[in-house]
Order: sequence, then structure tokens, then C-alpha cells
Amino acid sequence: MSQAHVMILAGEASGDAHAAEFVEQLKILQPDIRLSGMGSREMRRAGVDVFFDSSIIAVVGLVEVLRHWGDIKKAMAIVRQRLEQTRPDLLVLVDYPEFNLKMARHARELGTKVLFYISPQVWAWRPKRIHKIGRLIDHMAVIFKFERRYYENAGIPVSFVGHPLVDKVQVSADRDALRAKLGIAAADRVIGLFPGSRHSEISRLLPLMFATADLMRKRDPQIRFLLPVASTLDFDAISLQCASKDLDIIVSQGDIYEAISCCDAIVSCSGTVTLEIGLLGVPMCIVYRMSGLSYSIMKRLITIPHIGLANIVADGAVVREFLQQQANPAAVSVELFELLENSEYRAQIKSGLERVRENLGAGGGARKMAQLVLSLIEQ
Repeated sequence: MSQAHVMILAGEASGDAHAAEFVEQLKILQPDIRLSGMGSREMRRAGVDVFFDSSIIAVVGLVEVLRHWGDIKKAMAIVRQRLEQTRPDLLVLVDYPEFNLKMARHARELGTKVLFYISPQVWAWRPKRIHKIGRLIDHMAVIFKFERRYYENAGIPVSFVGHPLVDKVQVSADRDALRAKLGIAAADRVIGLFPGSRHSEISRLLPLMFATADLMRKRDPQIRFLLPVASTLDFDAISLQCASKDLDIIVSQGDIYEAISCCDAIVSCSGTVTLEIGLLGVPMCIVYRMSGLSYSIMKRLITIPHIGLANIVADGAVVREFLQQQANPAAVSVELFELLENSEYRAQIKSGLERVRENLGAGGGARKMAQLVLSLIEQ
């Protein structure tokens, strides 16, 4: 199996990171494997020949997709061309379903085997599309245990590889030491502001978080804030925004798990980061805003009661979610003070977050994914 070629397509920051993790395991198991794809910084760092930078098209919401449609069409054309030119042994699609399933169709027409990693949320909305997915892929790799039954019931080959975060989420020192690195005293009350890794999330959520911080400072002038900046964003630009607000916001970049561990409570965008926060047991609330048109369409399609992954994985309302108009500074600041000051409520939240850990599996997800990739190539 010398010089097997695997093409990997990841359309946003979380997919880029997950792809990089199993790529590292792949290179241990098969050092001479050829890896190319669409991704960003993490995939490049792991040794993938990235031929299109996916940070350009990392948007969410129907309106946002329309605004970036020119870039998305360009990416599709480049991927199709690469598939035709290089004919990889296996195409691995990482999340980003609307784009990736179009590429799956083209790959299948070329006779290329397709593995989809991180299932589209068929359990949340448009459940009937699972049959279309089954016609476009050869195998599905799921990261949540409960997803497996959906594919088995539809007769689609599926493997539960577990969530890669279980192994990844850990810190190297105790909280006081981590706080000292950032100039935070052990007794300081610290709120984490986690607006997300996409530019669209920053534009919608960062002003809300600034306004929430302002309200909280009026009640407690000693309270401090910590904002970790994702690698996909402009650190200097966000630092300047924070400095202009006079809110005592510590801006960090680097190890997000250390940042999470330094916080007493966090207000977070929805998404993978809520699992990371949950795995570290920090009380949080979730805020979610998108364009009014996108939201009015999406709320008619969604078939589950929660939008935050922490709540979905825990199978219950473990943490509060503030959506659209509910995501306002007054409501969010009240919730954050509850998380800080109500010891019984904090204990209840932390107990619920233990369910998140239990339901994400035993670990070894990236290694299992790499093994699955090689087994499909060998077949």
C-alpha cells in the first residue's frame, strides 16, 4: 500500500482541527501516505498539502452562505479539478455537509471511495436526507454513540470512532498556576467570553458579550473577563476592540483549555467549544444569534429541543441557552451572576456536565479514525 493518496476536505476551524488529529495518527501508522486537501492552519501543520484555505468559506447560516457564494463556487471548482487530476484512493469528508456532499457526488462519479467523518445532524433536522447521504458515501464515521443507530437502521455502513476531544481536552497545571500565567489572581472572579472561531460569529456575538460585560462591571467593578482568540481570527484586531471598551478583558491566544480552566463561568457560542467547556466542568451558558431570515427557516426544520452540543450530548437541558432576542445583555448577565454566586445552581450545572463526559465515549477517537481510513484503502 505504498504511496496511498487520501484527500481530506474540511470546511471550517473545528473540522480542520479534527482532521489534523487523525492525520497525525495516520502518519504514525502509515508514514509514507500522501495527504492533500482543503483545510487551514491545523491541517497544514499536520503535514497535509492544503490546496485551498477553507477559512475563506467558513460561514454558517443561509444568508451568510449566499454572501460568500462566489468563494464557495471557486472552492468547489478547485476540489473537482483536483479530484479529476489526482484520483485519490479515498476522499475523507469532515463535517461541512452541504459542500462536502456535493463533492462526494463528484468523487463517486469518478470511482473514488468516500468516507464521511462527523455526521451531518440528521438527528436534529431533515432526517430523511440520511438516505441521500447513504447513496453518496461508502462509509460513515460518527463521533457520538447515539448516531450509530440512525445509520444502522438505514442500512448504511457506519463506525463509532468516539469523539477526539475526550483525549485532547486536558490541562498541564492547576488553575492557580494557569491563572498566574495570564496575570489573574487566585481570588479574582473571571467570566470567559467565547464568541466563536468564525468571522460571522464574532460580528454577531462579540457586541453582545461586550454589552454583557459592561452590565456585569456596573454591578461588580472587580469582575474580570477572559477572551481567547481562535487561530482563525485576527488577534490584534480583536485585542484592539477589547482595549477600546475599558472592561478589563484579558485577551489570550494559544491553549484554549488553559483559558477555560481559568474561568469561573463562561458565556459561549454554540458548537464544539461547549463540549470542551463541558469536559473541563466549567459552568456556562450558550448564546446563539444568526440573521432573522436564516433563523426563521432553521427553526421550522430543527426537530430537537436544544441547539448547544453540550445539551444535545447530555440529552437534557444541562445549561441555559439564549437564542436570538433572548440573547440580550440583561438576561445573559443575570445568568452569569447565578453561575458565579449560587453554589447550589453551580453544583447542579457541574453534575449535568458530567453526563457530557460520560456520553462522549472512552477516548482514542483520532486513532480509531486513522485505522478506519487505512482499512477502507486496503479494501
